[in-house]
Amino acid sequence: MMRLPWFEFRAPRSIAEAARILAGEGPQAMLIAGGTDLIPNMKRRHQSPRTLVSLRGVRELRKSNGALGAGLTLADLVNDGAVREKYRGLWQAAAQVATPHLRNMGTLGGNLCLDTRCTYYNQNYEWRKAIDFCLKKDGEVCWVATASKRCVAVSSTDTAPALIALGAKVKLISAQGEREVALEALYKNDGIDYLTRRADEILTEVAVPQGWTSSYWKLRRRGSFDFPVLGVAVAAKLAPDGTVLDARIALGAAASRPFLVEKAGEFLKGRKLDDEAIAEAGAIGASRAKPMDNTDLDLYWRKDVASNFTAYALREVRGDDMRAMRVRIARQALG
Repeated sequence: MMRLPWFEFRAPRSIAEAARILAGEGPQAMLIAGGTDLIPNMKRRHQSPRTLVSLRGVRELRKSNGALGAGLTLADLVNDGAVREKYRGLWQAAAQVATPHLRNMGTLGGNLCLDTRCTYYNQNYEWRKAIDFCLKKDGEVCWVATASKRCVAVSSTDTAPALIALGAKVKLISAQGEREVALEALYKNDGIDYLTRRADEILTEVAVPQGWTSSYWKLRRRGSFDFPVLGVAVAAKLAPDGTVLDARIALGAAASRPFLVEKAGEFLKGRKLDDEAIAEAGAIGASRAKPMDNTDLDLYWRKDVASNFTAYALREVRGDDMRAMRVRIARQALG
């Protein structure tokens, strides 16, 4: 049985109180909301915080009008008709995270700040010790790319690429004040130091622009529970005649951070979403995918299939009925 390490537990009732606790406790404190990722990591000794600061009792983080509160559960997003109507790609991403039980606990903020993953990292302490640990935790060598000076653990958040495609911004609050950053700027391409959020900052809300038609497609071995081995998000603004006024394509699980494929979006501007344009945009997206051999399925196939998944998302944005394809390819029925 894997047991949790000893820790102190604090339960603030406001964002300001939580920020004061983080400032006072220093880097040995960590935030916990749903705990669906942090608790297993603590059991495996990936993290051993001295103090856990719970955000479950902070009601300010559960708002859904205006901006989306970071404390909203993934189930809250899935069950919110306004999210489904205005931010279809985000709704699809949230609906495909894990299982209903985990979506009932996991939060939007937690999924955005999800720890990077790797075959050599997400194991128990004894397993990792047997291979002499890895660069991400307690070791000096990246077992995926032994010559690499950088950890290549992969970003596995579903909601981040969906929200990056939608042009979302996040608010970060600390005892020193607050700041707003574009969501894509929250991430760094480093498997260890993967967030620009400081240890004393709390991600409190997500502001999502309206007016986009969006779609999110997820590749995984099973139709539920599994983390993505590829995530593709597309958002577009279309003229009445179908011409693309603006487009944003984001990839997840293809590097240590989710990121925009800016060339693909620029290519589509001024064009109609015909099959030729969709195929070319898919090829541009696949050229930017840099999967490593540190997760499920063959890495070369995962790179190749990025073009297909980009095309599926673009066809859905175009208005094609992709429900049967989703069931066959993504193994989940989503509208």
